[in-house]
Amino acid sequence: MVVLKGVPALLSPELLYALARMGHGDEIVLADVNFPTSSICKCGPEELRADGLGIPPLLEAVLQLLPLDTYVESPAAVMELVPSDRKRGLQTPVWGTYQSILSGAGCGGALATVERFAFYERAKKAFAVVATGETALYGNLILRKGVLALDAP
Repeated sequence: MVVLKGVPALLSPELLYALARMGHGDEIVLADVNFPTSSICKCGPEELRADGLGIPPLLEAVLQLLPLDTYVESPAAVMELVPSDRKRGLQTPVWGTYQSILSGAGCGGALATVERFAFYERAKKAFAVVATGETALYGNLILRKGVLALDAP
C-alpha cells in the first residue's frame, strides 16, 4: 500500500512506477485470474501483481493517474468472446462496469473488442501486465496511455 497524499492506496509502488515510466501509446493489461500472465510476460512485458483486487476498483484508481489516449478510436479493449461462448449466450456484465468507469473518467469511446489470440499477441507487446484477483470471465482489459496537455488552461 502506498501512503502518499492523493495517490490511491490500491496502487502498489511497483504499479505506480510502471505507470510513471509508460509513454504515449504504451499499453498496460489489467488481467483476470484466468489470464496467462506469467507466460505472456516471458515475451517481454513487466509482470506486476495485484492479487486479491478486482479490476473495477483498480481501474478507478489507475484512471486517477493515467491519461488515456485520445488519438485512437478506443484507448480501452477487452477480449472478444470465443464463438462457443457467444453461441451459448455468455454474458459479460463486467464490460458494462468498465464502460461506466471509463465514461466517468472522461473516456467517450466504446470498449474495443479484440479476438482472443490477437489479444494475447497484443498483451505480449504491452509495457506491463497486472495480475489481479478479478474472477469475471473475459475480465481482461487493455489500456493505452495518452498524453498530458501540460500547456492547456
